[in-house]
Amino acid sequence: MTIASTERMSTVRVIILFLSTTFCFYLFHTLIGFLHKVWWKPTRLQTLMSSQGIRGPSYRFPHGNTKQISNMRSQSMEKPMDISHDIFARIQLHVCAWTKAYGKDEIFPRLFYHITMLKVPLCDDREELSKLARFGVPIIHHRGRGDQGGTDEQRRHLSENGNGGRMVPEMSSSVLKMLERWKSYEGKELDVFKEFGLLTTEVISRTAFGSSYTEGKHIFEMVAKLTEITVRNVYKVKFPGIRYLFLKNNDEIESEKLEKGIMDCIVQIITKREMEHVSNPDFLGKLMEANQDRDKKKRISVEEIVDECKTFYFAGHETTTSLLSWTIFLLAVHQEWQDKARNEVTRSFGEANPNPDGIARLKIMNMVIEESLRLYPPVPVIKRKVDKQVKLGKLTLPPQIELYISPLALHHDAKIWGEDVHLFKPERFAERAANNNPASFLPFGFGPELVWD
Repeated sequence: MTIASTERMSTVRVIILFLSTTFCFYLFHTLIGFLHKVWWKPTRLQTLMSSQGIRGPSYRFPHGNTKQISNMRSQSMEKPMDISHDIFARIQLHVCAWTKAYGKDEIFPRLFYHITMLKVPLCDDREELSKLARFGVPIIHHRGRGDQGGTDEQRRHLSENGNGGRMVPEMSSSVLKMLERWKSYEGKELDVFKEFGLLTTEVISRTAFGSSYTEGKHIFEMVAKLTEITVRNVYKVKFPGIRYLFLKNNDEIESEKLEKGIMDCIVQIITKREMEHVSNPDFLGKLMEANQDRDKKKRISVEEIVDECKTFYFAGHETTTSLLSWTIFLLAVHQEWQDKARNEVTRSFGEANPNPDGIARLKIMNMVIEESLRLYPPVPVIKRKVDKQVKLGKLTLPPQIELYISPLALHHDAKIWGEDVHLFKPERFAERAANNNPASFLPFGFGPELVWD
């Protein structure tokens, strides 16, 4: 064997040794990071919250209580349900069971995160309660500026652009078309949830994109598919890094395609409008104005415009569809309130289409809607992630902890609403009071920034 070949073999050995050492170091570093995320961090956070009196089920390595929650949900949905408005234990069995076991505020770990469920308000102070709307970011795969926060100037600017009064004519036109279509179903069964879903898609599309309605409808169809994928994967256990080491699953591939498709479509509409130099009064037009605002504090990026459009759909479609469907159901069951509401609308508008001022004065209709929202809140859980340490009531919340506030639990609490809590009684909102606690009624959240007028 020559000296040259010996040197080459030595060099190969050194390279192999270096690569092996690097790979082992990488695996060790990955393992440490994995254990920190799935064991040390959740255990430390649970200990921290336990020291403040917040108890809950023990952390289960490595998936927290995700599998337990999923199994409890499956069990609650397997059995048929009697006709009753008492839905809390069926929809959120884990919250109901753990509230009884650990008290009104409990902490339970899910995969890689630690979650505190706040069943009732920690305090009655409005300043403290408003922190629920400000200190955290929503746990969702997109980041609408109206939900995430941003600067006060940006939030105020977007809120002004989202005034719902401009939507009434579009709503009236779409509703009239729907009612005209319903005439062909006289004497037949009608899936009102599906019909209201189509209605809200059309209203949101026309309101958000105006003259670009067709493109807008296609965008919201993609957002709807993205929402379905997100909901389908909420309780699936996933480990960090797996998607990069192995092939992505079908949902992840489809989700990425939809995200890109939504972005491309909205950017195309924006580019087309900029070339035409036409100012549109729709929601997208107002966002484009904010994108060109001279004040940098109010200006938003194109990415934030895309996020706002997705938020507009997320916040408006399923929630409105759910509200309309349950309200129609409740009025069909309680004919006396249907008659009262119809008489009030007839007195206020006659044969004319509704207008914003008149709608605001519909007291009975408002009571019916609020009672429907109480019994069947469209948003059963409000989620927030703390981005920095904050004091909330008597609790000190560390960064990255996730808060789950359950409107469903609040709305079905007999201590707040009385022993008739599971009965449909719109008159309870005649004086709009629930033990004088402003946070006892949270159908969409708390604070002026969470829902546009």
